[in-house]
Amino acid sequence: QVTGHLDDCTCDVETIDAFNNYNLFPRLNELLESDYFRYYKVNLKKPCPFWSDSSHCGVRDCAVKPCPSDEVPDGIRSGSYKYSEEANNLAEECEEAKRLGAVDGSLSKETQQAVLQWTRHDDSSDSFCEADDISSPDAEYVDLLLNPERYTGYKGPDAWKIWNSIYEENCFKPQNVKRPLTSTGGESFLYLTKWFRSVCVEKRAFYKLISGLHASINIHLSARYLLQDTWAEKKWGPNVTEFQQRFDELLTRGEGPRRLKNLYFLYLIELRALSKVLPFFQRPGFQLYTGNKNHDEEMKSQLLEILQLAKSFPLHFDENSFFAGNKKEAAKLKEEFRLHFKNISKIMDCVGCFKCRLWGKLQTQGLGTALKILFSENLIEKIPESGPSYGFQLTRQEIVALFNAFGRL
Repeated sequence: QVTGHLDDCTCDVETIDAFNNYNLFPRLNELLESDYFRYYKVNLKKPCPFWSDSSHCGVRDCAVKPCPSDEVPDGIRSGSYKYSEEANNLAEECEEAKRLGAVDGSLSKETQQAVLQWTRHDDSSDSFCEADDISSPDAEYVDLLLNPERYTGYKGPDAWKIWNSIYEENCFKPQNVKRPLTSTGGESFLYLTKWFRSVCVEKRAFYKLISGLHASINIHLSARYLLQDTWAEKKWGPNVTEFQQRFDELLTRGEGPRRLKNLYFLYLIELRALSKVLPFFQRPGFQLYTGNKNHDEEMKSQLLEILQLAKSFPLHFDENSFFAGNKKEAAKLKEEFRLHFKNISKIMDCVGCFKCRLWGKLQTQGLGTALKILFSENLIEKIPESGPSYGFQLTRQEIVALFNAFGRL
């Protein structure tokens, strides 16, 4: 049932599938395997700001590997943390990492110098997300290729609480629909359908972005499900039953196909942001700095190709339909939009499974960066060809999150 035209867009599912699967995704995937894009700095130890919760995922697949001390170079901890003898003494950190829910923060030796350099490209300003303090001793570089997003066994009341908080407290949605994420009854589905017809495009869009993000995460968990777990080996693969429970039209009372269409809507929003941000990356002064000059130049060239390709997409979402009415009302709605999204980024610190928290934080920061780009069009147009870009800036964190989040879609 996921076919044809998408609401609030001039695009259809088939056009996106063909463009993504045959043109964009193979190139993007290659880019995301490069050193610049595979290391993401994240603080997984921030306390939950909304409720006191010390529960951590009790399933070992929430964890990755404990950090072997010989694999962690000096200075992998953040820039402000002194690269001193105490940083070399990793006993305490390794004990922490052995706990369930730890993430493998190890980096290869070759990237050690690059990591030291990256901090100077980082900046703390961010308007749509509660950005991590990456200078905190708790912030670590994580290799995203070693920590893939997949089913970890994190489910039940703790996981429901996260999604319910996102939908209930932070979404523009009708009060009658208590849990858009479950197999809601026909009555709730009717309310949702009526509500969609009655609200402005911005509120519909916000709801669809969150629903699309939820759908994306559920697809990854269904596609990389733990199918076999014996002492000899673990095997991950597609779990069709899990997928059907979340998306089948009959099992979700008609809601499943809409969730999948919202995924396409999210894709269009992030694709549009990539097409708009091209001037920022085109400047000669911008480089994907890792310390390997030839590789960095090659990756920048590949990045620009991907952005040009994004720009060439024939049926882009028209973001001019956002906040186009009465200026005072539009400004108020835009601020509400921003604060709602910022709250959602904070909820990610309440996720009990560290691997789920890592990917939740990365994908919300990626979407937040896409929104920041779409709402900064005037500033991007004024970026000088040479010299610093004071009006509009993206940190390395935002760049890595933007492209990896889009890669997930």
